[in-house]
Amino acid sequence: MLSLIQAAGWPIWFTILCSILMLAIIGERFWTLRRNAAIPPNLFHDTVQAFRQQGGSPELIDRLTENSFLGRIFASGVANVQSSRDVMKEAMEETGRAVMVDMERFVNGLGTIATVAPLLGLFGTVVGMIEIFGASGPQGQNPAQLAHGISVALYNTAAGIAVAVPALIFYRHFRARIDVMIIDMEQQGIKLVETIHGDRK
Repeated sequence: MLSLIQAAGWPIWFTILCSILMLAIIGERFWTLRRNAAIPPNLFHDTVQAFRQQGGSPELIDRLTENSFLGRIFASGVANVQSSRDVMKEAMEETGRAVMVDMERFVNGLGTIATVAPLLGLFGTVVGMIEIFGASGPQGQNPAQLAHGISVALYNTAAGIAVAVPALIFYRHFRARIDVMIIDMEQQGIKLVETIHGDRK
């Protein structure tokens, strides 16, 4: 590995930094966006049952807020349960927008890496081409400098593409996962409003 880095020259370090950031974001988002952690399967029924037993108590609201992304939305609804349906829905929608921002955190960074990595590869290619042209002089070509320039150009191009492709794939994957989760949370939020206000009639 070290020999490859040496052959690719100093421009490869920018691409390596991008790859480290990419792996960190992918790992963090996979952990954060686990479906059972973001949208616990039994949270709706547990919330309704707890509300029927103790009402919209501060303890229930705090427990929901600390539970998950969906729990934060439910907590805002329970906190406004004494208001009308419209007010309760609006409060949950506002919280939902904040939750969506948290779910999308760092995801745009993957899109940026997918865009920047090929440009960094191109930058390394240009540096390699400069070395190739610099290998020619009045006394002829310097074979070692020529070979190094070619390796710099090719390795950086390949590295840029190798980083950009998975970054783009996971960027689209996380965006799709977030969209599905948001729709699910909206549906459960509406269901919670109708259930709680139905009980109060």
